Amino acid sequence: MTRVRPGVAAARGSTSTDGPAPSPSRVPGEERALTSVAAGERYRAEERESSEGTRPADAPRLWHVTLSVSGEEAPLKEVRRALEQLAHDHPFLLTSRYAPDHAEIRYWEEARDLHDAAAVALRLWGEHRQTAGLPPWEIVGLEVIDRQTYHQRIAEGYGPAPATPVGVHPF
Repeated sequence: MTRVRPGVAAARGSTSTDGPAPSPSRVPGEERALTSVAAGERYRAEERESSEGTRPADAPRLWHVTLSVSGEEAPLKEVRRALEQLAHDHPFLLTSRYAPDHAEIRYWEEARDLHDAAAVALRLWGEHRQTAGLPPWEIVGLEVIDRQTYHQRIAEGYGPAPATPVGVHPF
């Protein structure tokens, strides 16, 4: 005896609970023809946006984040090792510069808007303090700018030089 969920047998045209009855439109063993479903308006709108170069307002964007932290002096080797561990755990980090009493981390964040990118950045140091062995420093600065502004600054000669090496470096 084959058991089926309640209502399934009726939906298939069978009144028996002994199993589904063969469909009257096809012979047992015959392959079923596949049918396609027309694309909906949402899909067509997304296709138009991607071809026109526009995007929905809630689509993720890239944000350049600079996080500055500072506190009591810590051994330079420990600061470097902790920042290297953070970079290993999170390969999105571009550069980290450090000194015995402060550090600066630059990276790209993908987020829906500036508020989301800033919220993630503000949690970064605290959430990874234990796992990466980061010093107990506080966040003293945060800059979050969109990709267009970042590239505009670079083009105008402001911001970090494009040749700044990726990795962990002393100030």
